[in-house]
Amino acid sequence: MSLRWQITITITLVSVLVTLALGLTVHFAYAYQQADEARRLQTDRLELAVQEYRRNGRPTLGSSLDDPDLPAGLRVGVQNGATATYVGPDDDGGAVWAATAVGEDRILSLRSTYRPRLDDLARLDRVLVTGGLTVIALGAGAGVVIGARLSARLRRAAIAARRVADGERGTRVEDAVGGRLRDEAADLARAVDAMADALQSRLDAERRVTADIAHELRTPITGLSTAADLLPPGRPSELVRDRARALRTLVENVLEVARLDTATQCPDPAEVALGEFTVRRATGVDPNVRVLVRDDAVVRTDPLRLERVLANLVANACAHGALPVEVEVDGPRITIRDHGPGFSEELLRDGPSRFRKGGDATGGHGLGLTIAFGQARVIGATITLVNLRSGGAQVIVDLGSDVQRPTGP
Repeated sequence: MSLRWQITITITLVSVLVTLALGLTVHFAYAYQQADEARRLQTDRLELAVQEYRRNGRPTLGSSLDDPDLPAGLRVGVQNGATATYVGPDDDGGAVWAATAVGEDRILSLRSTYRPRLDDLARLDRVLVTGGLTVIALGAGAGVVIGARLSARLRRAAIAARRVADGERGTRVEDAVGGRLRDEAADLARAVDAMADALQSRLDAERRVTADIAHELRTPITGLSTAADLLPPGRPSELVRDRARALRTLVENVLEVARLDTATQCPDPAEVALGEFTVRRATGVDPNVRVLVRDDAVVRTDPLRLERVLANLVANACAHGALPVEVEVDGPRITIRDHGPGFSEELLRDGPSRFRKGGDATGGHGLGLTIAFGQARVIGATITLVNLRSGGAQVIVDLGSDVQRPTGP
């Protein structure tokens, strides 16, 4: 249930409870007041009737002597010369009685209808019900308005926060929720913006340090590679040259990741015949890769960055999957499949991360998928990682909708 409806239901329930409590309080207070007033009035009339009875010896003013309809409880109440009153149901809808003893075993009583006061109470109840329903409706309406407004502000804040997470540094959550308002939602937005700024500052510092270290390492690694090439042939020399090349590749990959993390890279688009392009690049990584072109297409993209994406994905499938590695081109979509153990649950859940290798993968530095995702983001492509039920991992590269069909001669 959304926050809007939770607020609406809460305000409506509070309105119902408050209206019910106030309505019952007013109802019983008015009913008690009416009964008390009727008892006092009936007692005053009975005193006048008693005075007339003692003066002329007969009941007057509508009073009765030893009325057979006198309630039994009232007979008990008038013992020892006391005056008692009774309000209760009657054939006429209600009656108020007053009685007193005027001699041995003689009771003088006075009965009046209580119907007008019950009608007044019924009219009051109708007013209370109408007013209560109006209050409940207004409360529910206010809950809808308040809940919808707060829910909309929080929804805009969530959208802005996701944009910040996607790398849109100029997005401010405080502006999305309305910076002029000073409430808890605005305080939360300012706190999120402050947290995002602090995290961004730390990430920028980390990227600068990483890029600076990698840049500074390029010169000595170049010298090391040159020196290794001058070593005499032999197994030790080959090991040195191999490690120097691996170190140089690592430094270049780290520099590439650092550049991609800045989110300032721009593509250089050109028209690419995707089928032929994929065949050359995929088999260039490993001649054993099988490439199937189901539906060729001409896409407008950055060929160098697309080549980097394909090379890294195919190399990752060959290194961590199992043969055969199959690449399929279907329009603007490229699918790469291997028959290995598949991606780890952590990788599928969180996506690729630098220097993190999924599963039991050995070798490499965990940068291949990170670079592929980064370059795909620059050219506007999407990459989807899937584990197949039949076994193996599958990577889908979708280049979007800017597609042309190749025309034959």
